[in-house]
Amino acid sequence: MNLAELHKVALAMVAPGKGILAADESTGTIKKRFEAIGVESTADTRRDYRELLFRSADAMRHHISGVILYDETIRQSAKDGTPLVKIIEQTGALPGIKVDKGTKPLPFSPGEVITEGLDGLRDRLIEYRNHGAKFAKWRAVIDIGAGIPSHDCVNANAQALARYAALSVEEGIVPIVEPEVLMDGDHDAERCYLVTEWLLKSVYEQLYYARVPLEGTVLKPNMVVSGKKCATRASVEEVAEKTLRVLKACVPVAVPGIAFLSGGQSDEEATAHLDAINRIGGVPWKLTFSYGRALQAAPQKAWAGRPENVGRAQMAFTHRARMNGLAALGQWKAELEKKAA
Repeated sequence: MNLAELHKVALAMVAPGKGILAADESTGTIKKRFEAIGVESTADTRRDYRELLFRSADAMRHHISGVILYDETIRQSAKDGTPLVKIIEQTGALPGIKVDKGTKPLPFSPGEVITEGLDGLRDRLIEYRNHGAKFAKWRAVIDIGAGIPSHDCVNANAQALARYAALSVEEGIVPIVEPEVLMDGDHDAERCYLVTEWLLKSVYEQLYYARVPLEGTVLKPNMVVSGKKCATRASVEEVAEKTLRVLKACVPVAVPGIAFLSGGQSDEEATAHLDAINRIGGVPWKLTFSYGRALQAAPQKAWAGRPENVGRAQMAFTHRARMNGLAALGQWKAELEKKAA
């Protein structure tokens, strides 16, 4: 383990005005996304779609610091035979890899899940490193509902995140630590705040016990937002204020940066919230984005599986990447969206 090198990679991942493209949808998830745009999900269509993103030179060079890949994608080559990892590297972005194996029901905890994938992880990390991965990602999922989350769920997921992070660091790979409080319920922003606080404190306690050097990690948390079914929506200003308050209460200064997940927010909502958070500022970490759907919904729709639409899709992706790049600097304006439209 070379901590100086890990720290350097972590800082590059949260470079000013740049963020991380989460292109690590599982085969099942991308199948649903493709079905919504009338595209059959095959190894070739998945490759073609991701290749068009990675070949969006302007977006990748100026606004994307790294790309989280799926197991299939890190092994794929473009139509012309160039490995997709090489295409990413040529833009100056860092290749990363999702290493968890998804969620399964947590025993004796109705409505709650645990992320699996620790078995064999050390060997997988070595293999991914040989494929060019500089960082990894593991997502823990916490739902809010009647009587949940339970202590068992929060604790089990925090421990799994810490074990994954320790193994990643040991193999010279920067771990993205992703504890996500879902926005699916009818809870308000205050309830989201309390659960996020509990989860983050638990995660950093377990990272300490696992002896993970925080200087070589990046945090990928949810923002503090109202549940989708909540009657009262928290304003952009309230989301920014509550999100920063919980981070200041829980995240050690040693962490180089925080890359927020979009977690089901609309494209513009995720951008507006990130911008408002950065406008308040005054924090010791770099604050940026690690978005999947909030970067990809527009280009997917524009592409619709047709080769003649690749240029349009790349323009849509570049626009969203640029908007979020500006938001990461606290320089985004809603008028810029209207101008593009």
